Amino acid sequence: MVSSPEIVVPEVPLSRHSATLPSVTSAHDVYAPGHLGELTQVIDPQLVDAVLDETDSRERRVRLLPARVMVYFVLALAFFEHSSCPAVWDKLSAGLDAIMVTRPCASSLSRARRRLGSAPLRRLFEILAGPVAAGTQTASFYRGLRVVAVDGTTLSIPDEEALTWRFPKHIGEVKEFGYPLLRLVALVECGTRALLGAAFGPDTTGELGYARSLLHHLDHSMVLLADAYYDAFDFLEAVTGTGAAFLLRSTRKRRPAMRRPLPDGSYLTTVCAGKYKAGRGYGRLDVRIVEARMTVTLADGTRRSELWRVVTSLLDAERYPAHELIALYHRRWQVETCYFSLKSTILDGRVLRSRTVPGIEQ
Repeated sequence: MVSSPEIVVPEVPLSRHSATLPSVTSAHDVYAPGHLGELTQVIDPQLVDAVLDETDSRERRVRLLPARVMVYFVLALAFFEHSSCPAVWDKLSAGLDAIMVTRPCASSLSRARRRLGSAPLRRLFEILAGPVAAGTQTASFYRGLRVVAVDGTTLSIPDEEALTWRFPKHIGEVKEFGYPLLRLVALVECGTRALLGAAFGPDTTGELGYARSLLHHLDHSMVLLADAYYDAFDFLEAVTGTGAAFLLRSTRKRRPAMRRPLPDGSYLTTVCAGKYKAGRGYGRLDVRIVEARMTVTLADGTRRSELWRVVTSLLDAERYPAHELIALYHRRWQVETCYFSLKSTILDGRVLRSRTVPGIEQ
């Protein structure tokens, strides 16, 4: 089991300005850049304003809760999942105690979030997401290729009629059961765990469906790592079309025939599409197979051995030796630890708090 260091959010105000603020009455002056604390040092208020203008989400009249403030409030909700909405507001505005600031109730904050919608947060994510590792960070590169990984997970959301029309519950033989689930698929840079892209929606759509919408983030400078679920021919063909290389585990159902053995023990083969397409025939993709037997020793001394088969488009055995590819595949676990930080550390296993579809999308 791969563990992740626990992330501890300090119980301190987010704000870094306090007693030096002038006495002002305009909401835009009160919530000026810098007045809402550390988040404004990471995400520039001018960028937030530009995103609000681009998505046509800015308020039409002066309000006590401007759109810019609500963007930072939604971001703060993610940091303080254990706190109520008014408590998160208190943390966000703690540095404004030198002036009179209205303390909105939970319903006012909820209405302001609905007015904001999800478009500004989505656009802000699109702008800020992307690779961050420099070429000197070896954990993020393999022989000149940037290492990225894709994987999916599910998050539980409230069992509310306002949500289940979009995120249906699972249905058994007799009745529905469990919480509604949201499926999240993310493309992560290994080494830094920076997000390159993310897609989510009802879990009635499989991981491959969401993963295909992320392929435009790939290019010829990358190698994509993925688990066994992603070895479908259409997906591999689409990844190859981006120029990126891939290295992923094959399912047990795939039993490739050896076409040509290679000196390092790997071999070349061909993956074919399962369906005939008019004008194209049966699609074919040349790949390389690396097989390795993994042995795990448990704490009680029990040993478990299993044959792993990885599929790659890196066909040159001299440049990309088999033993290096097996070690490289292990980096795929960094997307798992990224989800661990989100689900087990930040959320601590809790259900997402929002009870509307736009709130969940935020």
